[in-house]
Amino acid sequence: MKKKVINRLSISFAKNAPLRTEGLIELRNPCREGKKLLVLDIDYTLFDHRSTAENPLELMRPYLHEFLSAVYAEYDIIIWSATSMKWVELKMGQLGVLNNPNYKITALLDHLAMITVHSDSRGPFDCKPLGLIWGQFPEFYSSKNTIMFDDLRRNFVMNPQNGLTIKPFRKAHANRDSDQELVKLTQYLLAIAELDDLSSLNHKNWESYNEDNFKRRRHS
Repeated sequence: MKKKVINRLSISFAKNAPLRTEGLIELRNPCREGKKLLVLDIDYTLFDHRSTAENPLELMRPYLHEFLSAVYAEYDIIIWSATSMKWVELKMGQLGVLNNPNYKITALLDHLAMITVHSDSRGPFDCKPLGLIWGQFPEFYSSKNTIMFDDLRRNFVMNPQNGLTIKPFRKAHANRDSDQELVKLTQYLLAIAELDDLSSLNHKNWESYNEDNFKRRRHS
């Protein structure tokens, strides 16, 4: 199956264009009414795929299960990787993500669900169009209730207002005792879960939002 290719001039139109979704989304659990949507990358977001270890759990980002358990109360969770579905299922299975009793993964997507776009500055590159998910589940998800985490900003070029660039988790053996990214992002996701429109936020400023929210709670 070939990825769809969109040239630079059609990117703005394609943001709202219907995309073919048959066979691209592996639904594992039902979508939940009233929940927002969190879309997560794997490599360098949840897992250090470049380092080596005898046990994959040594390369898992710290607090991953605590993070997913906490945000599951407010968000459906979809995993979208630029790798193959076989790798997605293998790695998420090894990390204990697919059968955790404290949360459920709604769906999995792989590189076949990505599209190729062209720009004058970068040339061709692949990205993850959230419109594919919104088109498949319009009664549950939209630009207003979706947020995507990825260490590569280009992956949400089609939907920049919904993307948050996460700090890459590299060199797991050296950084796993100090990495607090998922702890802080848990606070952010739960703080914004009450908002009607997530796309109105500037997710580049998520850490400042956390600080301001903490100050408001202290003085309330």
